[in-house]
Amino acid sequence: MNDSIKTNKSRTGIWITVALVAIAAIVAYRYFDVGRWLSLDQLKASRETLLNLYQTKPFVTLASFFGIYLAVAALSLPGAAILTLAAGAMFGFWTGLVMASFASSIGALLAFLVARYVLRDSVQARFGKQLAPINEGMKRDGKFYLLTLRLLPVFPFFIVNLLAALTPIKAGVFYVVSQIGMLLGTAVYVNAGTQLATIQKLSDVLSPKLLGSFVLLGIFPLVAKWIVGGVQRRKVYKGWTKPTSFDRNMIVIGAGSGGLITALIASGVKSKVTLIEDNKMGGDCLNYGCVPSKALIRSARLKHQIDHAGQFGVKDAQGTVDFGAVMQRVKNVIKTIEPHDSVERFTAMGVDVVMGRGTLKTPWSVEMVGHDGKTQTLTAKNIVVATGASPAVPPIPGLKEVGFVTSDTLWEMQSLPPRLLVLGGGPIGCELAQAFARLGSKVTVVEMAPRVMIREDEDAAGLVADALRADGVSLLTGHKALRCEGTAQGTAPKRLVAESQGREVVVEFDVLLCAVGRSARVKGFGLETLGIRLTERKTIETDAWLRTSMPNIYAVGDVASPFQFTHIAAHEAWYAAVNSLFGRFKSFKADYSVVPWVTFTEPEVARVGLSEMQAKQDNIDVEVTRYGLDDLDRAIADGVAHGFIKVLTVPGKDKILGVTIVGDHAGEILPEYVLAMKHGLGLNKIMGTIHAYPTMAESNKFVAGEWKKKHAPQN
Repeated sequence: MNDSIKTNKSRTGIWITVALVAIAAIVAYRYFDVGRWLSLDQLKASRETLLNLYQTKPFVTLASFFGIYLAVAALSLPGAAILTLAAGAMFGFWTGLVMASFASSIGALLAFLVARYVLRDSVQARFGKQLAPINEGMKRDGKFYLLTLRLLPVFPFFIVNLLAALTPIKAGVFYVVSQIGMLLGTAVYVNAGTQLATIQKLSDVLSPKLLGSFVLLGIFPLVAKWIVGGVQRRKVYKGWTKPTSFDRNMIVIGAGSGGLITALIASGVKSKVTLIEDNKMGGDCLNYGCVPSKALIRSARLKHQIDHAGQFGVKDAQGTVDFGAVMQRVKNVIKTIEPHDSVERFTAMGVDVVMGRGTLKTPWSVEMVGHDGKTQTLTAKNIVVATGASPAVPPIPGLKEVGFVTSDTLWEMQSLPPRLLVLGGGPIGCELAQAFARLGSKVTVVEMAPRVMIREDEDAAGLVADALRADGVSLLTGHKALRCEGTAQGTAPKRLVAESQGREVVVEFDVLLCAVGRSARVKGFGLETLGIRLTERKTIETDAWLRTSMPNIYAVGDVASPFQFTHIAAHEAWYAAVNSLFGRFKSFKADYSVVPWVTFTEPEVARVGLSEMQAKQDNIDVEVTRYGLDDLDRAIADGVAHGFIKVLTVPGKDKILGVTIVGDHAGEILPEYVLAMKHGLGLNKIMGTIHAYPTMAESNKFVAGEWKKKHAPQN
C-alpha cells in the first residue's frame, strides 16, 4: 500500500513537473516569439548567417541545432518541419538527414516516455474495456500500425507519440520503428531544404532540382503507401507462393445468403466465380432458420386466432392441430422457395456451382471434394468465406445422454412433444416457445439471464414475457442449467436440474430444444492452416473492408459478422464482392450505421439503432418519445391494441438515433425509420408525410406528432 502511495505521489510530482516545463516552454515560445524564427521566411533571411556560423563553429552549431530540434520534438512545439528544411539548408543532405532523423526520433521517444509514465496507467484504468481491442491489436501488430502512421502521417506526429504511449507497445520498438518510419519523410524534407537554400532569384523557383524536390514531396504519400502495402504483403504471405495465373477471379465457400449474393454480384460483372456448398443451397435461412420458423409461427398464430375467435363474434370455431401436416406445410414452403436459390438458377446466371466440401489450401487455392467423390483444386485471386453458423450446444452434463434438438434439427419431428423444454430465452427460444405452446405443447423456458430477450429494452421484453405467459409458457428466468438426468430411450422421465438463488429446480420434459445462440462455422475449412485470425467470439476477424488477416480472403455473414442476420449477410455480400474485385481502384467500408432486426413473437419486437438501455449504459444523452399502439384506430379495429413505439432522438432535435417497436406487424412498421435514419430524415419529415388511413404505419406519424407537441413554441 505504501509503495503504491509513493508511486502515485512520484507520478503526480513528475506530472506537475512536466506540466510546468511544458507551460514554461509555451510561455517562452510566445514571449520570445520563437515561431517567428521557425518560419520559412526567417530561414531564408538567416541562411547566410547560419552557414557562416556552421563554417566557423561546426560542432557548436551541430550541437545547438540538435538540442533545439530535440526540444521542439519532445515538447511537441510547432516548427519541426521548418527545422528539417533548415537541416538541409545548413548542413547539406547527408549531415542534415542524420541530424534531423535522430533528433526527431529521440525527441519523439522522450515525449512517448513522459506520456507513458504520467498517463498510461490512469487512462487504462478508466477506459480499459474500450481500449481492450486496441491493446490486443498493438500487442499483435503494433510495429506495423506504427510504421503505417509514420510513413503515412494521417495524424500529427505528436498525437502519434501520445497515443502510442497509452498502448502496450515497447519503448524500444517505438523508437526503432519511428527511426525507420520517419526516415523517408525526413529525407524528402531535408532534400527540399537543400534546394530551397539555392533560391536567389525568381527563375530559380523553376529549376529542375527544386521542382524535383517538390515532386518528391507530392509523391511521398503514394510511395509510403506502396511501402506499407509491400511490408504488409511480405509479412502476411511469408512462406506462400502466389500463382502466376488463376483459374477463377473468385471462389465462394458457402451458399447461404452471403455466399449466394456474393457469387451473383461477381457473375453479374462477368467474373469467373465458383460457388461451393457442402450441404443445401440457400443455407441455414432457407432450410433451418428464417423460412421454416416463420412457416411454423404462421400455423401457430392461426391456431391461436381460432382459439380466440369468439372475441371477433365467431362462435363455435374449432381447430385441431395435425402436427405432421403442420411440418409438411413447413417443408412445402421451403420447397416452393428453393428454386430461388437453386443450382440451376445460379448456373444459368453464370456461376460455377460445386456441391461438395471446399478447403483452403493456400491463400489462393481451394481443394474441392464433390459429393460425387471427385477432387479438384482451383486457384482464384480472391476467396470469400461464407460458411455461416450452427446452433451452439452448451456443455451441460447429461445433455447428450437425454438427447436434444436444435433449431436445425427440430424440423424432422413428426409428433408434437407433450412437454417441451426450451433452453434459452433469446429471440429464437421465445419464437419457438410461443409457437409450440400455441400448437398444444406444455412449454417451459429456462434462461440464465434475469429476463428473456436480454438485448432488448426491459419494457419491450416485458411485453413479450407477458404474452408468452398468457400463451401458457412457463418462464424460469435467472435459472442456470446444472445437469440433465435420464436417457433418450429410457422409461424414466427426462429431467433438467437448474439452480436459482441457491436452490435446485427440477423440470421434466419429453423434448429439449437448445436455443442458446449460434456459433460460427470456422472449423474444417482450412482457416487454421492459413493462420487466419479469429475474434474472442470465435468468429473470423475481418477489417472494415471485410478482409481477413489474409487480405485477398474475405468473410461475410454469420461466420464473421457482428450481426447474425440474413439481411446483414446479404448487405455484406455487396462489399465483399466489390472490394475483392475492384478494391485496387476503389474500396468501401461495410456500413453498419443503420441495422434493423425483428423478433417474430406476438407481439413482434422490431428495432433499429440505439436502444434506451444502450444509451444509459454508454451515458449517451437522448430524448425519448413514446406512442401507445392501444390508441391507434387500426390496432383497435384488428383487436391488437397493445404495444408501443419508442423513438430516441438527439435532445432538442428531431434527429433519430434509434427506434423500438413492440406490437402487431412491428417489422412492417419499422422500415420507414430505417429509411429516415439512413438518409438523415428527422421526425418533422415523417410527420409531414401523408400516411394512408387506417393503417398500422400511421402510428409513425403520431409518434412524430408527440415529439412535436413537446417542442411546440410556447406563448
